[in-house]
Amino acid sequence: MKHNKVDIITLGCSKNLVDSEKLISQLRHAGFDVAHDADVTDGDICVVNTCGFIGDAKEESIDVILRQGRRKAEGSLRRLYVMGCLSERYRKELPAEIPEVDGWYGKFDWPRLLADLGHAYDETLMPGRTLTTPAHYAYIKISEGCDRHCSYCAIPLITGHHVSRTIEDILAEVRALVAQGVSEFQVIAQELTFYGVDLYHRRALPELIDRMAEIEGVRWIRLHYAYPADFPWELFDVMRRHPNVCRYIDIALQHIADPVLTAMRRNITSSETRDFIERVRREMPGIHLRTTLMVGHPGEDDASFEQLMDFVRWARFERMGAFAYSEEEGTYSASHYADDIPDDVKQTRLSRLMRLQQRISADVQEQKVGQQMLVVIDRREGDYLVGRTQYDSPEVDPEVLIPISQAPGWHAGQFHTVHIDGMADDFDLYASPCQ
Repeated sequence: MKHNKVDIITLGCSKNLVDSEKLISQLRHAGFDVAHDADVTDGDICVVNTCGFIGDAKEESIDVILRQGRRKAEGSLRRLYVMGCLSERYRKELPAEIPEVDGWYGKFDWPRLLADLGHAYDETLMPGRTLTTPAHYAYIKISEGCDRHCSYCAIPLITGHHVSRTIEDILAEVRALVAQGVSEFQVIAQELTFYGVDLYHRRALPELIDRMAEIEGVRWIRLHYAYPADFPWELFDVMRRHPNVCRYIDIALQHIADPVLTAMRRNITSSETRDFIERVRREMPGIHLRTTLMVGHPGEDDASFEQLMDFVRWARFERMGAFAYSEEEGTYSASHYADDIPDDVKQTRLSRLMRLQQRISADVQEQKVGQQMLVVIDRREGDYLVGRTQYDSPEVDPEVLIPISQAPGWHAGQFHTVHIDGMADDFDLYASPCQ
């Protein structure tokens, strides 16, 4: 057990990761030795930043907390703290169930943890976070909360109403990160397209991205977690003006059958969804659409699921993830619908949907063979340099493998043009430097 060392374990999404990065910066400024997601946790203090989105995520968070609790009982951990979404949602119940934890902090009051360690939160730190990602890219969280009321989603119960950061605050953070070597930015929020409504009484995402793209040193901007209803179409004017705004957008559509969309409270119809996709592809040819779909929501009968399969065949999403519905207490679905679709049916549907998408993804990747594409190098792995194109977000999308022997002197953070030579079995691409 190392004295004055803090191990931080981050679970869940990139929005949680940003909070952990802020905490790391504050703790190091206060004089602590800090490790993030270390293979071996050996500090005398541990902070678990939890996820509480769906059942599997909650279970993982509890398992990690209990594991660290056992370390404390064995004497190899002095203090255990928990923050994030799970503790925000269950802060009344959890302390009695897991008494080994010394302090519980929610999604927004985690700076109090510093005070409990004897240090004040320093708001003057800029950019105010220590990156845990490779040094050339960062996640930029532009807002918290969500004003949507999708039936299945517990996020508004955890994060509350949508609260936007000011444009000036976000741009100051981007400039500070550029100054320390960051060139690629993943713009994230629970709901990107609502950005600015609370502050500026308009959808200000296009203005924000326009101004971000003008900052010298910003090579790529990529957009995650938009919503199809009330979409700010001016965003594509910005994409057309700025080549450093990646032709990529992540928009969770969830389903296509009208009865299911209605039950989900998505405020969009099947016809409007198809019109939306057609307009996106018309306004920005070549864009890569990432989406997330759900199977097994109450009301999804066999016909609705087959309609979803047909929709995926038609839309041919370049990137797609899917998950099975799980009932979350406190949500509209939990109080208004019976979760009566058997788990084995949900899993069968999920498997069929993902097998279909795997074939589509293979076709999408195969079409890139023979092209020249700009890539950013992320890391070295074995005999290859591993990079990504503008169509590939870190950790969730395919990668590009370049033999190190063909690219002497290339290193992480550099941008290079490569020739796509072929495709690997897992949708990654093989490439070689352009001469």
